[in-house]
Order: sequence, then C-alpha cells, then structure tokens
Amino acid sequence: MYIDMMIYIYIYLIILIMLSMMYKYMLVVLMIVEFMILSFFMIMYLIFSLVNLEVFVIYYLIFSVCEGVLGLTLLILIIRFHSNELFYLFSINKF
Repeated sequence: MYIDMMIYIYIYLIILIMLSMMYKYMLVVLMIVEFMILSFFMIMYLIFSLVNLEVFVIYYLIFSVCEGVLGLTLLILIIRFHSNELFYLFSINKF
C-alpha cells in the first residue's frame, strides 16, 4: 500500500515537471493535466479505499470529466478565433 502510494506520488511529481517544461501547445498542456488528474485519482482511490469512501472518488471522476470537456471547448474556441494553439502568441488584451 505504502509503496503504491509513493509510486503514484512520484508519477504526479514527474507530471508536474513535464507541465513546467512543455507549455508551448495548449493540447499538450491539456493532455498533461489529464494525466495529472489520473495520477491524483489513483492516490485518492488508495486513500479512500482504506476508510470505505469510494463514493467520493466517483464524484471526483465526474468533475474531472467536466474539466476535460471545458478544456476541449476552450481549445476549440481558441483555435477558431486565433487559428492556432500556441501559448506564446496569445495576448491577454484580446480576451
């Protein structure tokens, strides 16, 4: 149990490092965030399974699906209005 949690925490930290290094394209950032959500899901499942609260994990998955849909919608809108998904070409004044 303890070893599994440490593995998932290391995966979470590696994903955070990847997020800080690869932020040029929005689609890559969304994929890294989804991997981060999945690793956090595994950590939550390990913790909540000890106290028989797996129902809250289902709520977390529902909110993470909503987050994914909102991220893809934002990506579609940005591509439609700016015709690319590069972060460094965006200006805050345009939004």
